[in-house]
Amino acid sequence: MAARGRCPECGSGSLVEDAHYAQQQLVCAACGCVVSEGLLTTTYTDEEHLREVAYSQSTGQKEQLSRCLQRGIRRVQDLCKVLQLPATFEETAVSYFQRALQLPAFHLVSLEKKELLGGCCVFVTCRQHNWPLTMGTVCSLLYAKQELFAGVYLSLQKELGLSVPALSLADLVTTHLSSFRLFQPTANIPAAFLEDKEKLLARTMSIVELASQTWLVTGRHPVPIVTAAAFLAWQSLQPGPRLSCPLARFCRLAGVDLPPPAHLRLKELLEILLGMASQLSWLRGFQLNKKTVVKHIGDLLQHRVFLLKNAFSQQDGEEQRDGEEQRDGEEQQDTALGQGSPCQDPVAGKQQRGVTLRPLLPPCLLRPRKRLRAAAPSAPAPTGDEPISDSEIEQYLRSPEEIQAFRKAKAW
Repeated sequence: MAARGRCPECGSGSLVEDAHYAQQQLVCAACGCVVSEGLLTTTYTDEEHLREVAYSQSTGQKEQLSRCLQRGIRRVQDLCKVLQLPATFEETAVSYFQRALQLPAFHLVSLEKKELLGGCCVFVTCRQHNWPLTMGTVCSLLYAKQELFAGVYLSLQKELGLSVPALSLADLVTTHLSSFRLFQPTANIPAAFLEDKEKLLARTMSIVELASQTWLVTGRHPVPIVTAAAFLAWQSLQPGPRLSCPLARFCRLAGVDLPPPAHLRLKELLEILLGMASQLSWLRGFQLNKKTVVKHIGDLLQHRVFLLKNAFSQQDGEEQRDGEEQRDGEEQQDTALGQGSPCQDPVAGKQQRGVTLRPLLPPCLLRPRKRLRAAAPSAPAPTGDEPISDSEIEQYLRSPEEIQAFRKAKAW
């Protein structure tokens, strides 16, 4: 059907109305130019109220987004739904993802890193809202390697200038223990191995605090420490049937992975507990080892401040040695003068002098793995008296007589 007016491109007056995809358009029959665009109803709300919406305001505008951006937004939304995050978290994570894809740093990265970018945005959002979420949880949901995920996370934090607070160790303990399968009776778990969640959480938290006070947490990955602490807490609550259960079986029953350094963290925790048990008065008559000391973890944690002070020296080894030498000198002087301390038993004094308190230092200082290499000897400074080799002697010959004499000597 013809319409009035002329085409702004070719000036033709043959303009017709064309229903393209149920959308009325005014098109020039001569050159095909779209002179005017009709209205389109796209949303259920507008259809209910019989309202017409322009195409630029309709859902068709979303088609202008790239496929990568659309797929990434859906991935962020799906990940938030799986983690059951609030709606505000989802909006923040989507906005971070859209901002990141606009930066040149993420234009030429691999497809695998772009897929991990959405998980990093969710991880950052949870950390900013103090939501206990670990990097391992996100990697397990995305089937990603933690090293690659950490690289993308650091790049996102640097490019967007985000301030991400660190997750506290208490929140990590709560999150890690919530995934244990030792709180509900199942066919694979014996009845003696089931434990109350609140009791296990409280005992594990106390052991982790003890590890933090004894320098076992500083500079270490937190998951092996939490795993070892949870294992000791689980054993100490019912030591009778659980002392024979090794750490590997405990992790299998709990349904969590066994990190390789967990055995070392368990050994260090048991050494601290043995040192504390040696100062407990009602345990001095027993010969405790790494298995039997687990039975007394409750008493050790109850008096841990007093026991740590008596079992470990708060000074380093040199200061302790200097104090012992000074004490020995004063005692020898008092003995020579016949003025012994009236309130000190000589037998008790010998026992105290015989006890060597271990300094409370980080394990890397107590047992360093790498020895310091001696510096390579530097080359001596040239003096001018060094011997000249035969291959370089020709550089020092100047006169024909010297060259002829050298040739004769060489031929001889």
